[in-house]
Amino acid sequence: MKKTTGTDRSISEKWRPATRAVRSGTWRSDKGETSEALFLTSGYTYDDAETVAARFAGEQVGMQYSRFQNPTVAMLEERIAMMEGAEACKVQASGMAAMTSALLCMLSSGDHVVAGRAAFGSCRWILDNVLNRFGITHTAIDGRDNEAWEKAIQPNTKVFFFETPANPTMDIVDLEFVCGLARANGIKTVVDNAFATAALQRPLEFGADIVAYSATKLMDGQGRVLAGAVCGTDEWINGVLSPFQRNTGPICSPFNAWVVLKALETLNLRAHKQSENALAVGKFVESKVPKMLHPGLPSFAQHNLAARQMDAFGPIFSFVVDGGRDQAFAVLNALELIDISNNIGDSKSLMCHPASTTHNNMGPEGRAIAGVEDGMLRLNVGLEDPEDLIEDLDQAFVRAGV
Repeated sequence: MKKTTGTDRSISEKWRPATRAVRSGTWRSDKGETSEALFLTSGYTYDDAETVAARFAGEQVGMQYSRFQNPTVAMLEERIAMMEGAEACKVQASGMAAMTSALLCMLSSGDHVVAGRAAFGSCRWILDNVLNRFGITHTAIDGRDNEAWEKAIQPNTKVFFFETPANPTMDIVDLEFVCGLARANGIKTVVDNAFATAALQRPLEFGADIVAYSATKLMDGQGRVLAGAVCGTDEWINGVLSPFQRNTGPICSPFNAWVVLKALETLNLRAHKQSENALAVGKFVESKVPKMLHPGLPSFAQHNLAARQMDAFGPIFSFVVDGGRDQAFAVLNALELIDISNNIGDSKSLMCHPASTTHNNMGPEGRAIAGVEDGMLRLNVGLEDPEDLIEDLDQAFVRAGV
């Protein structure tokens, strides 16, 4: 493999975000291909026994086995790291593999985690049903409350874990304050940035230690493959996360990595256009429903904080209808253009009822704590004409009696 200027940090660090998304992390073979190559191989051959021994001893750089590394996967990791402004990145088989690996690789029995109450249902499930089995406790707090983070710190607190904007309540965490508080107390911050991606928000710039993703979402953007990513310092990624990952096996397949790698070329365009569309649709929805949760609207309580931290507000927002689950279902069932789906980040507009899907496994009490109401609907706004989306929502609201 021939590395290009895309892998020379002295060159690529000078590039602006849109250029990094297209060019960084590009390797070329001796064939000189313009599109990054897809390496569908599980293993590698060596010229001699000494070479393979040196690679397994860590004395020589090179491929050993695709559970350890693969050229296509490595290209994706370099590109995401450059876009994030991180020293290093490791990609995983899914977003939940990324979240689980980021936590388990550095936590031990007796450790404590402080977590934002609003998060993806599976993230809360990991805290409630996996970490506790290994003697790792956690405290869930309202991530919007800066004082709550400080009050929740215990002598054995090792990690702050949160999502911002949060799924599906859109809670915003004050990155600069919370990450600064963590560093002052020797605590690592793990930020789930899936709703924004580096195209809209870069938590490392505000002091975060680790940024984790479901690359399945906005990074892929077309609902095709599963993938996850974790970014951080070279020391932490290669010294803490990588040994855990290579021995437990939550590895991203080369094909999935290639799909996401190509999708990143248009991420900046998609993320900003979908944000623009979501703001237009959100203004219409706000005029029709009793409760609206969109960080880009001035009526949102944390609008100013979101504006300080984000380049744009993303394609996703939630709203609440006052007829509870029955009326929420009626809205979904009346849609003619927007699809009913629990995915997000897609270029197609998608809507779901979080209480019965993404957050169903939390139970009524858990959902109440997280702020997930029975009348809540979450909308991912895609790349369709926003006027068509508004017309579809308008007729659905009329039919559902909103």
